[in-house]
Amino acid sequence: MNIAYAQQNETLDHLCHRVLGRTANVTEQVLQLNPGLADLGPTLPEGTPVTLPVTPAGTRSIDTVKLWS
Repeated sequence: MNIAYAQQNETLDHLCHRVLGRTANVTEQVLQLNPGLADLGPTLPEGTPVTLPVTPAGTRSIDTVKLWS
């Protein structure tokens, strides 16, 4: 597990994106790993420690859209 600390005026989604590079399928895991974190409100207090899941390298994905066939 990794621990990250919230920056000033940071939301959980932003923290996940900043540290892990994504939010899909991560934010829910973080809430499970940190009971009571959602009770702090949408903006985390600065310096709040947040336990993050370990994600394997290369898990970042980019959705693409094909505009022309």
